Amino acid sequence: EGPPEANSSLSLLADAEMKPPVALLIYPPEHLQLSVYYPFAVFSPEWQAIRYGLEHNIPVRFMDLPQIHQMAERVAYQQPIQTKESSENEAIDGTKHKENNNTDSLEEDPTRRAVLDPLSLLAEAAGYTDSERWWEHIVEQRQDSTALFQGILEAMSALRREIEQTHPPDLAQHAYRREAQREAHMRKTIRQARKEGFQRIAVVCGAWHAPMLVDPLPPAKGDNALLKGLPKLKVKATWIPWTYARLSSSSGYGAGITSPGWYHHLWKSSQQSYSPTQNAIHWLTRVARLLRQEDLEASSASVIEAVRLAETLASLRDAAMPGLAELTEATQTVFCFGDETPLKLIHKKLIVSDRIGHVPKTTPLVPLQQDLHRLQKQLRIKPEATEKLLTLDLRKELDLGRSHLLHRLRLLNIFWGTPQRVSSKGTFKEAWKLEWKPELSLAIIEAGRWGNTLSDAATAFVTHEASTTQKLSYLTHLLDRVLLSNLPEAITHLMVQLKNAATIASDVMHLMGALPPLTNILRYRDVRQTDSVMVGDVVDGLVARLCIGLPGACASLDDDAAKQMLDAIASTHSAIKLLQQDKHAKTWSAVLMQLCDHTGMHGLIAGHSCRLLLDEGSLQGTEAARRLGLALSLANEPAQAAAWVEGFLQGSGLILLHDDSIWQVIDDWITGLKDDAFTALLPLLRRTFSNFPPPERRQMGERVRLGKGTRQNISVDETFDHARATHSLPLIAELLGLPNLRDCS
Repeated sequence: EGPPEANSSLSLLADAEMKPPVALLIYPPEHLQLSVYYPFAVFSPEWQAIRYGLEHNIPVRFMDLPQIHQMAERVAYQQPIQTKESSENEAIDGTKHKENNNTDSLEEDPTRRAVLDPLSLLAEAAGYTDSERWWEHIVEQRQDSTALFQGILEAMSALRREIEQTHPPDLAQHAYRREAQREAHMRKTIRQARKEGFQRIAVVCGAWHAPMLVDPLPPAKGDNALLKGLPKLKVKATWIPWTYARLSSSSGYGAGITSPGWYHHLWKSSQQSYSPTQNAIHWLTRVARLLRQEDLEASSASVIEAVRLAETLASLRDAAMPGLAELTEATQTVFCFGDETPLKLIHKKLIVSDRIGHVPKTTPLVPLQQDLHRLQKQLRIKPEATEKLLTLDLRKELDLGRSHLLHRLRLLNIFWGTPQRVSSKGTFKEAWKLEWKPELSLAIIEAGRWGNTLSDAATAFVTHEASTTQKLSYLTHLLDRVLLSNLPEAITHLMVQLKNAATIASDVMHLMGALPPLTNILRYRDVRQTDSVMVGDVVDGLVARLCIGLPGACASLDDDAAKQMLDAIASTHSAIKLLQQDKHAKTWSAVLMQLCDHTGMHGLIAGHSCRLLLDEGSLQGTEAARRLGLALSLANEPAQAAAWVEGFLQGSGLILLHDDSIWQVIDDWITGLKDDAFTALLPLLRRTFSNFPPPERRQMGERVRLGKGTRQNISVDETFDHARATHSLPLIAELLGLPNLRDCS
């Protein structure tokens, strides 16, 4: 039960390099969003059947309805895309395909429920609430399970007859018609094999389909009528690595196997002919080893006790051997002392597992995939299913190449790595969180339309993006990413578009938003070994234009617009300080002085401009206190004055603790407010002071408690030994990298 388009790719399963879990990827080059996956694990019946056939020179074929028809109908009818299609009922191993986890629709529609999860109805009839556990007890734990095939066939036949009698299928409905077409094509494939002379034919399919594929087969005429005139769409097939995490139904890409790691363990145990007790011992030994790796207590005595408890639970439940439920309960009781937290680790690492597959080098790949594999090998960066933190030193050639690779992939929307914050103060460090996900293979195929190599594809994508947008902030952000990716050809084209956009841009907010990414480029260009001299001209033009236009843009702002402008001014101020260029700093300070002196300026903007000038030293404390006093005079509206205070104190309230004159001006203003005005302004004042850190607010409260305009006195212990303290100064100086501190004593 699989896509006939992949028949030519089946021979790859005989390659020794093919290691499950892997998946067949069927994709239409013109409609990549319709791509589907058929995952295989080592314990999948399809996998074992195919490998057996290839090893014994037995022809193997897929027989499901070809995807060339299924995808063509989705395009024609614009149906919702199903991002994952495995064998919908993966043979008779108890696994089920859950489509979009739509359990409500399954309960409302018995026919749909029977098609997608027929075992649930049989399990319910047997008194089980979980079909997985029912299947494990009835089939997996039996040593003569091969004798159950006939019984399962009879059960499915009776189930289909019952449902068809109570809810006759309507072929006018797409879902029912699709199932009928699938089974018709399966029978057509069986007839074709018989025509070619094959007499012993083994069919591996979902249990639901089995009654429709046994002799006597219905006449071919009806099947041909169902399959006549189906639309077609060109598709391609390839193999990609898969993960057990993606087989789990919780991932959204699963085939309904909630515990693939456990099934893998069972399969390996069956290959070693372990007894039920040996199987439990080996599993719980792995649990103990995992817990010890995480520095959790797990002794051999605990393993023995857990095995005994699991076997006792299985006996109480009339199970032939301890299953996953019994082993998990024993683990929680013995190893975890009833705590559920360690079980999350066991579930992730063992029950689901982080195993990732591998495909041979001869697998058909698009050129971009081949280039990525070459770079991964060259840069010694291996794709892994588990999250991994990678710290790069950009001064090293290898790490710099890795950084370029990850940034280029992100440009193409291939998110293998996610940038992380670096605790180091240096600019030569970069941290990434890496996690390879199977769907990234499809993203690579999709990105292949931009070029055959990663460099060419990223350059073509950037060129296209730059040519189709005039948004200045987006272009500057894109330029920052391009420089991080080291794409010199894309930079040239992007700079032309950036200059054109900057020339015609008239919105000051856009100009201010474009400046920070460009200043980062200029500030850190030497670390990344990128030639960003051309960026300087753009920055000069941006600074000049926004300094000219900013005073006019700040006029007549309401409260919401003033808050947005305040954030933009703060960001621009930080960017200009980062540039460390005197000409820009002087021009910017002059603009801030204009904003501060403008009589009709919104209080937030004027107050914050004054604070920025004070912090950078352009205004002395006494002058700032004078301006604050003028802003808080009775001639101004209380709301305007409160906004001025909010803007002035934005970011930090330390200025109040260290400058008595400013403290006194604000103290006099607040205590001089009338009751009505104070009540109206209280929410705004509370918002202003609530942004300060708790230690600052506590010191302010202590100062108010001690009295008007009084600093908190610092008590000095007269017995303090200054001589002993002086001996520590040389060591402190060495730690801080400062001159000898003895003179400061």
